[in-house]
Amino acid sequence: VKDSISGEPIPFVNIWVENETIGTTSETNGNFSLDIKEEKVLVFSALGYETKKSSTKSEIILLKPKVFELNEVVVSNSKNSRTININSFKKGKINVYFGAGIQPTIIAKKIEFTEQIQSHPFLKEINFLSRCDIDNAKIILRFFDADSEGKPGNDFLDTNIVLEIKKGKKNNRVNLEKDKIRIPEEGLFIAFEWLIIEENKYTYTYTLEEEKNKIVYKNGMNYQPHIGTTPSENQTSWHYTKGKWLKRGKFNQDIKSSKYQDKFGELAIQLTLTN
Repeated sequence: VKDSISGEPIPFVNIWVENETIGTTSETNGNFSLDIKEEKVLVFSALGYETKKSSTKSEIILLKPKVFELNEVVVSNSKNSRTININSFKKGKINVYFGAGIQPTIIAKKIEFTEQIQSHPFLKEINFLSRCDIDNAKIILRFFDADSEGKPGNDFLDTNIVLEIKKGKKNNRVNLEKDKIRIPEEGLFIAFEWLIIEENKYTYTYTLEEEKNKIVYKNGMNYQPHIGTTPSENQTSWHYTKGKWLKRGKFNQDIKSSKYQDKFGELAIQLTLTN
């Protein structure tokens, strides 16, 4: 996958087979591979580029850079900075996580505009919980505005924020002061985009029930990391799959943690806001 103007390879492009759950991500050199037996349509999506569809016959994919319109700039005297925290969570009480499995995934949480946000509209920092089985797994932090239907719409920032997640259960703080993100009245979506790349791959062995007095071992694989969730009565999370945004439903009764049963799983993201 290459930039149509510069000819440079584009890393971390998420690639789906149209209308299917099969997908992957381009590596740092722009290369990708998919095991597909017949001709299909692929959908290529990357921050800063127009989404493109192409057949599997194409060996080189050229993506066209997007043109971003700049918002109006307001110059004013600086004020004494005040901060507040919203959506706080306790690390020890979280035991259910979102993950990608083996396909490209974006999960977004909507931040509704409130009176608190009106008086502290700038996003200074976010804190989120992760669980990771490998060291330095990469995930992209993205921001979307809300479209006319209330779904995630256009990218709010025109640059990738690639995060490296440490092994274990960790709190992660991301300082966003330099990005000058002002939460709009229509709300803002904060999203994580999983990358199906070799360095994020995690393989493991698990056991099934005994068959004929023998323990059966199976091999599994997924792509790291996992992002913590909190149980909620309200639905604010969306899932990008098969090239479209869908609302995430409630957990069913099969989930092990009783406090999550029949609840929505919301991304555990604490916001630090400033005036």
